[in-house]
Amino acid sequence: MALPPTKLPTTDLRLPARRLTRDDRAEPVEEVVAAEVPVALVYNGMSYAVMMASPADLEDFALGFSLTEGLAEAPADLTVEEVVADEERGVEVRMTLRGAQFSQMLQKVRNITGRTGCGICGTSDLDTLHGRKRRAPKPIEVERAAIRRALRDLDAFQDIRSRTGAVHAAAWADREGRIRLVREDVGRHNALDKLVGALARAGIDAGRGFCVITSRCSFEMVQKAAAAGIPIVIAISAPTTLAIDTARAAGVTLVAFARGDAMTAYTDFSPLLPAKVEA
Repeated sequence: MALPPTKLPTTDLRLPARRLTRDDRAEPVEEVVAAEVPVALVYNGMSYAVMMASPADLEDFALGFSLTEGLAEAPADLTVEEVVADEERGVEVRMTLRGAQFSQMLQKVRNITGRTGCGICGTSDLDTLHGRKRRAPKPIEVERAAIRRALRDLDAFQDIRSRTGAVHAAAWADREGRIRLVREDVGRHNALDKLVGALARAGIDAGRGFCVITSRCSFEMVQKAAAAGIPIVIAISAPTTLAIDTARAAGVTLVAFARGDAMTAYTDFSPLLPAKVEA
C-alpha cells in the first residue's frame, strides 16, 4: 500500500549560473541541477545508514536496499511506515523490520554516512564485506538483439537525466528487451536498489529478465543484482576486477562497454544468443 503523499524535495532545481564563452564573456543562464539530499534509513526507531540520494522513489529505495543488503529476506519482512522530509536536515524513511533480520541488523550497523558514489561505506570490517551471502540466480538465455533493443530504448526512460545530465539509471528489461522498469538516482547503487525495490513491490520476478546500468560496474553492483536474482547485468561503462570475480562466483553473466551494437562479455557469454536465423 502506498503511503500518504509527503512533500519531498524536488529531484531538480533551476539555479542561476554564468556561462563563460570563448570570447571571455559571462552570460547569465538558468541551469537545471540534480538534487542530492541525505536520506536516513531508520529501522525500528534506529538509524542504520544515511545515504546521499535523489529524493524520489524512496519507498522503492528502502525496500531494495533492505533486500540487497540482506536486512530483509522478503518484501513481507519490511513495512515502510512513513517518509518524513525536513527542508534543512534531509529525509527520513522510517520502517519496521520484523523477525530475526532485526537482531542480525544490530550486529552490523553502519557507522558513517554513505556517499553518493559509495555502496559499502560504513561496513565495519573486511569480514563483513566478504562474508555477505551470494545468491546464484537461475540462468536464462537472451538474444543479443534484445540487449541492443533495451540499450536503444533506455534514453527515453531517463527523465531526470534528460533535464540535468547528472544521474545514473538502472533498468530492468524482459527477455525480449522490452524495458519494464527504470529508476534514476545521483548514486548508481541507489538507482539499482530503487529498481530492485520497484520490482519486488510490483511482484515481478527479477530472474526473468536482465538489468542495464548506465554507470561503471563495481563489485557492489554485481552483488546487489545477484541478491535480487538478476542473472544478467549489462553495463554501459567499464567493470572492475572484483566485479568480474564476483559475477563468476555468483553465476551472473556480466557484459560491459555495451554501446550501440558492440559489447564485451567478461564472464560466460553462452546465455547471450545470436539473433535467430529464419529458414
